[in-house]
Amino acid sequence: MSRLVGLSLVSLLLLAAGALAQNDPAAWQPPRTASGHPDFQGYWTNASLTTLQRADNYAEFGLVIPGERLAEVTRNNHQNVRQATDDNQVQGQLPDGSDLARGRGYNAFWVDPGSRFGIIGGEARTSWITHPENGRIPFSERGEELRREHRARFSGNDGPEGRSLGERCIIGFGGTGGPVMNNVLYNNLYQIVQTDDYLMILVEMVHDARIIPIGGGRRPAKLSPWFGDSVANWDGDTLVVETVNLHPLQAPGHAAPISAQGKIVERLTRIAEDRILYGFEVSDPLYYTAPWGGEMVFRATDTMPYEYACHEGNYGLEGILAGARRLELLEQD
Repeated sequence: MSRLVGLSLVSLLLLAAGALAQNDPAAWQPPRTASGHPDFQGYWTNASLTTLQRADNYAEFGLVIPGERLAEVTRNNHQNVRQATDDNQVQGQLPDGSDLARGRGYNAFWVDPGSRFGIIGGEARTSWITHPENGRIPFSERGEELRREHRARFSGNDGPEGRSLGERCIIGFGGTGGPVMNNVLYNNLYQIVQTDDYLMILVEMVHDARIIPIGGGRRPAKLSPWFGDSVANWDGDTLVVETVNLHPLQAPGHAAPISAQGKIVERLTRIAEDRILYGFEVSDPLYYTAPWGGEMVFRATDTMPYEYACHEGNYGLEGILAGARRLELLEQD
């Protein structure tokens, strides 16, 4: 009791509130900006063994991996097996070529997908998608057709315009820039900078940047920027971002494609000192048979993003196009 002598009633109440917050997550309050809104600023990662869609080999579990199976399933996940068994040599070091890609594109040295499943509400998730229940995107027949047409369009070798946007270093592959901001094989880091009027999300992959006005208006409808036209508003302590008008070259091959009739709603909530809960809802009558969505966790990290020198190191695109020109010369002989 001697440590409490001289403390005012207000101080005692503050101490009690602090102890309560430590023992009761519901009582936790997020750090706030000068204007009183939750502060999302810092470095975050969504690297995880959990993927946007549920893999077939996890269908037996549904959304949640049972606690008694988690260690086994984590150990046997193909990414962890790969990291544990791959030779981790830089490709091309061994004279006999045994350390080359083996059909994967990369060996384990080059990838950083994460080693744990995402935990939300104390549950290990098999997919970020929570609805529909099968954890899969409910593409319509027309949506699938549009995606096939897109893949065919960007699988040519006549010039750089015939390759994918990721290969051309225009935006990251797999939807890392969003929306929905998806985790992929590597470069899953994000930096958030926040003011009263804007939220800026810098993505490590290709240095994609989303600059989202808070409480502002939309761009003219004719503009369809990369990552779409996003505006944000506060719903209590949750920042709600609504996006329309994805760029037409991005949309069909995107992780969450939408047409001019669709929209994507993202919800960012600071739920702990080291976690942001990221919810998403996608609706589009052209691409999907029904709206779909889910939730993901971004974890705080001390790791800062690497420089992503995509164009400077883009030897793959150069090799693809040079190989195509060589084939053309051979066909002329």
